[in-house]
Formats: sequence, structure tokens, C-alpha cells
Amino acid sequence: MSSISARRIPTSQFLLGALVVLVGVLLLLNTTGVLPVENALLYVPSLFVVVGLWALVQSRLRNIVGPLVLIGVAGAAQLVVLGYVTADQVVVYWPLLVIAVGLSILLGQFRSRMAHTEDAFTSAFAAFGGVEKRNSSKEFTGADLTALFGGTELDLRDARVTDRPAQINAVAMFGGVEIVVPREWNVRLDVLPILGGASDDRPRRDGEHDEVDLVVTGFAAFGGVSVTD
Repeated sequence: MSSISARRIPTSQFLLGALVVLVGVLLLLNTTGVLPVENALLYVPSLFVVVGLWALVQSRLRNIVGPLVLIGVAGAAQLVVLGYVTADQVVVYWPLLVIAVGLSILLGQFRSRMAHTEDAFTSAFAAFGGVEKRNSSKEFTGADLTALFGGTELDLRDARVTDRPAQINAVAMFGGVEIVVPREWNVRLDVLPILGGASDDRPRRDGEHDEVDLVVTGFAAFGGVSVTD
């Protein structure tokens, strides 16, 4: 798949960001009294069900457990908000989260540890679980990496950048994003840490070139974004 066609498809990160903006606009309209939107706010959990469904589609069902947990939690919240069930009736099913974690571990034993791609642009979304990808594109342009209560790893040691700099947008909320790059790459971190951290954990090297190979942007809230080799 070419970089252009890959980026035409909205990523899970883009969809999540768009929905958060939409929720913020609705809250602003409500708090300022410009427009009564209480009824619309009742359906906010359904928006995160959409994010989970889209994550399933985009991963081609390789990442199953995390999105299903997100769909289940958001769907249960929606039923509670609409009054179909009570919170007490939902809480008794919390052990299902433990079962989901176990299934995530088991499924990892029956499929390849790391998904491989040669696309110029990569998207990875992890919710309540982990996603590992390896990109070996010879014309790598960038990636969207999202970790919500989970972890995302992207291995770029076999990738090459022809149009510098490539750009990765990383979002880590109660989770971690790890980017593995070739040792000779010059990486610039522009990640905003909010009660979190962002670091380039590679050892310093002599004779580094001045041209930036990769720019990592985004934010880390109660989580971390790290660059390693």
C-alpha cells in the first residue's frame, strides 16, 4: 500500500481525537448556555464504542482483546446512562476484565509476536492491551501510535527515511509508547508530558549528523513515550 493510500484511511488516533473535540464542543455549548445539549451528552459513551469498532476494523482483527474491552466498558456505561441497567448490575461483571487480560496473553502465544508491515505510514492503537509492529519500509514517512491503558511498540530498525524528517505522533494515556529506531538516527522529541514522561533512552554517540531523521510529537498523560535502539 502506498503512503498516500494508507493515510487516506482515518486512523484510530484521528477518530479518537475528533470525538474528544466533539465532546469538548458539546460540553462548552452546555456550560455556556449557548445550546442545551444534555440529551446529546447522554450518548457520549457510544462514541467510544465507535472507536473500539474502528480499531478492530483497522487492525484487520489482529488486535482483538483491547478494542473489545473498550467496546464492552463504553457499551456498559451507555446502558447505565440510559437507565437500561444499574451500575450495581454492571459492576458484578468486573472479573471479565481479568479474563480479557488472560485472553490477551494466551492469544499472543498463538500468533506472531510482532506484526510486520512495509507501508510508508503505520497506525497502531492499543487499549487495555498491547500492540507490537515492525516497519521495514524503505520510504518511511511516519506513524500514529496510541496507547490507552496499554502499550504500543513500533520497531523501525529496518526502515529507511528518504524524505526527512519522518514524523510520528504518539499519544500515551495511562500507558506507554516505545519507538525503536536505528542507532544512527537523529531523533527530535516534541512530546508534551502531562504527569508523564518522554525520553530518548539511547546512549550518546560521537559524530552525530545534524539533519533530523525523525520528529516525535504528541503527549503523554500518566504514561510515557520513549525512543530506544
